[in-house]
Amino acid sequence: MRENYRDLRVAILGGGTVGAQVAHRLLEAGEELGQRSGAGLQLIGVAVRDLTAPRSTPIPADLLTTDAEALLVGADIVVELMGGIEPARTLILKALQSGADVITANKALLAEHGPELFAAAAKVGAQLYYEAAVAAAIPIIRPLRDSLAGDHVTKIMGIVNGTTNYILDEMDTKGLSFDEALSAASDLGYAEADPTADIEGYDAAQKACILSSLAFHTAVPLEDVHREGITGVTSAEMDAAKRSGHVIKLLAICERLVDPVTHREGVSTRVHPTLIPRTHPLAAAHGANNAVYVEAEAAGPLMFYGAGAGGLETASAVLGDIVSAARRHVVGGPGVGESTHADLPSIPLAHVNSRLQISVVVKDQPGVLAAIAGVFSDHDVSVETLHQSGAMGPEGSEQTATLVIQTHLASEARGQATIEALGKHPVVVSIAGVLRVEG
Repeated sequence: MRENYRDLRVAILGGGTVGAQVAHRLLEAGEELGQRSGAGLQLIGVAVRDLTAPRSTPIPADLLTTDAEALLVGADIVVELMGGIEPARTLILKALQSGADVITANKALLAEHGPELFAAAAKVGAQLYYEAAVAAAIPIIRPLRDSLAGDHVTKIMGIVNGTTNYILDEMDTKGLSFDEALSAASDLGYAEADPTADIEGYDAAQKACILSSLAFHTAVPLEDVHREGITGVTSAEMDAAKRSGHVIKLLAICERLVDPVTHREGVSTRVHPTLIPRTHPLAAAHGANNAVYVEAEAAGPLMFYGAGAGGLETASAVLGDIVSAARRHVVGGPGVGESTHADLPSIPLAHVNSRLQISVVVKDQPGVLAAIAGVFSDHDVSVETLHQSGAMGPEGSEQTATLVIQTHLASEARGQATIEALGKHPVVVSIAGVLRVEG
């Protein structure tokens, strides 16, 4: 510890699972963390909504307060773990304006108001840390912001939501239906009472927004992130994935591309269920774990894997940021601003080239394959593989078959036009599912 350097005052906003764990670790291991950072760390309080609420990790009563604004006064480091947009945004801005460094795990706030918060920090020379906002304990923010700052990141594919990964893994490994796997996730505490944010891809989209902005040094608006959830993934699609040597994962994909329409370099950021080969590193992410796969020009492919949620795991990332913030205070100098100067435009999904797997239920009659092939040819989409399985309709109804078709690369616009045309064709009973293929 630097000789005679004063203790740094740490305030925590939010006393839930993560906040309580961070407070506990600061109290239990504060001296050790202080030795690592070069300055003593003094926890001055934890702002909570209810002083009497039960907590899995107890916090000393004399540290609890309901007056979050008063807690900010004199704090050197403010840790925001409240979640949501307000009052978290207002409190963070006040903390930054006072010159305090801020640490947050608030992915929703960063995705919607990141540029505003980073600008506020830069104005006063403060620092905003957010390692815990994406993939909890997995160190991904620092590698992108610091280690790869001199490289040219071209693509990120990430499993960044543990709930959906658990559900899809159960469907794949145990043959459960979506509803059965969701029920299992709820029983284990992986899924919230209202799982919409997870299963509809909102949580992953917020994290994709953060990763894309960071990796490509540009501000990516959340509304530019294409989002699809996993509620439409069927057991039949899982079976088809196994037959073709693939597995289905909900991926956040951030990619630097040249827009084929405008011929300008831009960024594509999207979240959707995706087929990847079982040999791909991301396929090894099982259960509720997260994984992020980064492709960079000089560094090549990089894989980050580990626990993407949990109070203790998220607290680990927060504590790492606290030590970093303390070290910055000891060394002195202004905080390092975000590198968002590339100003790359967002590329619409329709302009992105994709490989698709389309499951089509057709009438089982002569000439069907030729008719289906004609639809693909008419829209300039090339078929790579086709698998057919018989499926009898209800008694007295027409016999049908299911065609599982994988395409070569084609623009999303042509692919979607092909799907629309297939749905209207007289030999097609229904479109059973559409998945994109990566890797």
